[in-house]
Amino acid sequence: MGKYYKGILGAISGLVGTVVGATWNGVEVMRSKPKKSTKPPTAAQIEVQDTFTLMTDFLGGVRDVLKMGFQAYHKGQMPYNAAFKLNIEKAIAGVYPALTITYASVVISKGGLLESPDIAMATTEDAQLDFSWVNNADVADPLNTESTDKVTFVAYNPVKQNFVKRRSAALRSAASYDMAVPVSWSGDMVHVWAFLVRADGKKVSDSVYVGTTSVQ
Repeated sequence: MGKYYKGILGAISGLVGTVVGATWNGVEVMRSKPKKSTKPPTAAQIEVQDTFTLMTDFLGGVRDVLKMGFQAYHKGQMPYNAAFKLNIEKAIAGVYPALTITYASVVISKGGLLESPDIAMATTEDAQLDFSWVNNADVADPLNTESTDKVTFVAYNPVKQNFVKRRSAALRSAASYDMAVPVSWSGDMVHVWAFLVRADGKKVSDSVYVGTTSVQ
């Protein structure tokens, strides 16, 4: 059901009669109600739809992280849409219908903050991922790096099709973090990404693919 806002001269949200109202980049727009096509989709259209579904199903689990990670990479788009477009271009591999996601190419953050040069990952405890990194904060360049920058970690289990996310888990200066994962993940391979966020939450680094490991 569509709704009027601010009276008859106000914005329209949703379907009202034969028009659809929506907000695009902060601008109220109206368009004609689309007509349903009676033509069956072409092979090319089905391939596009399946590709989009593959990426939508994957990124849906980190929508909240993408909102933060792509906050400065809009390029006229909402953060999730920008992330979706970039990952469709970079992280889909294979020949249809055998399409897969190249996890090492997935990007969950884009920004100008200095990233950690190396993040090492180990599994020394059951249901836990151990991370360590170099505190590369540059006190002479506080706009691009500070010791108070915080690291966000994202782990994905393809078998369980589930994520574990730790937003702003540890300070850059801490140089280590132990991340608990579900006990049910024991024996499964997981993929991990990380990026840094400034203490005020307004600037991020590019994400890095930490790698893959088997959970104990």
